[in-house]
Amino acid sequence: MKLLNRQDLTDILYGCAILGTGGGGELDEGFNFIEMAIAEGKEFRLVGVDEVPEGSHVCTPYMLGAVSASPAEEDQKYKRLPRSEIPPIMLAFQRLEEYTGEKYYGTICCELGGSNTAISFYVAAMADGYIIDADPAGRAVPEITHSTYYFNGLPAAPIVAANEFGECFIIENIIDDARAEDIVRALAIVSRNDIASIDHSLSIEQVKQSIIKGTVSEALELGRTFREAKAAGLDVADEIAIGGKGFVAFRGRVVAYECHVEKGFTVGYVEIQGVGANEEDHYKFIIKNENMAGWKNGELQVTIPDLICLIDMDAQEPVTNPNHRIGMHVAVVVLPAREEFTCKKALAAFGPAYIGINSEYVPAVKMYKERN
Repeated sequence: MKLLNRQDLTDILYGCAILGTGGGGELDEGFNFIEMAIAEGKEFRLVGVDEVPEGSHVCTPYMLGAVSASPAEEDQKYKRLPRSEIPPIMLAFQRLEEYTGEKYYGTICCELGGSNTAISFYVAAMADGYIIDADPAGRAVPEITHSTYYFNGLPAAPIVAANEFGECFIIENIIDDARAEDIVRALAIVSRNDIASIDHSLSIEQVKQSIIKGTVSEALELGRTFREAKAAGLDVADEIAIGGKGFVAFRGRVVAYECHVEKGFTVGYVEIQGVGANEEDHYKFIIKNENMAGWKNGELQVTIPDLICLIDMDAQEPVTNPNHRIGMHVAVVVLPAREEFTCKKALAAFGPAYIGINSEYVPAVKMYKERN
């Protein structure tokens, strides 16, 4: 067991924001959850999957929705509703414990991201439980089906969801994660694009072979690499690429972008004009909550499940969607997909076809190394 201090937590969230590929929530929201737990005198205890006692139950808390703010006319629709004094994720957790009659040993992050990872940490800390050093994605992903839970056929239900208005929903008899995605996404849409949810309430024996072990520790190492590179005045994009076993795909300035909410997702694109060695080149990537695919000079270079990480080289910060601005000096860092995301079922759920690209998945890092 490792007791995480403030620096560890900061490094983890920065590592997760990088691995979040534009999604996974905002860092400031994540730090807010951490500070709330610390203010309550809570501790953050990280344990490996194999350290969890047999028979222990774990669950997966997260927030689901779109990053973009609702239009003013939409906000009017919610004006008359009350606001819960309890954070929605804790409201959902309390109801889950009541419903299942279980005392949860700890939580597993649904993905790696600046906010969603912190939310899982927050629930574990507030419940005096443990953070399990694993997750089912190894990155941030748009949908519930984009996880090793789904690839391995683990049941999501019962799902407990809650929103800022104090409304709580118990979802039973869900056939699979694809249906769970539709239902929870619909609840998010009517909850001002933001809902807290907890699923995959299972014993450690049920989940331990169906999650990616050690991902929180890996985020800690990447975040530490990022911090130390900044402190030493090194090129942070280069150091992230080395630490993540990937490559720097492009450097330039944002010349165009567009993002909007569509069916509960933040969708859009970003265009970058090259600088330096890329001065004559152009890069474009598309977004569906996360960065999905990138083209250099019109040629497809990378697609999901590979990670497309955008770094603001002036602010020295990872960029989350849709927080782009014209003229922003950026580097595109591509990191390899998790092996668990390259099997046939995984690629069917989260490969090029998911974003309408009629092409086989080609590992971008492997292709880059062969060419260089």
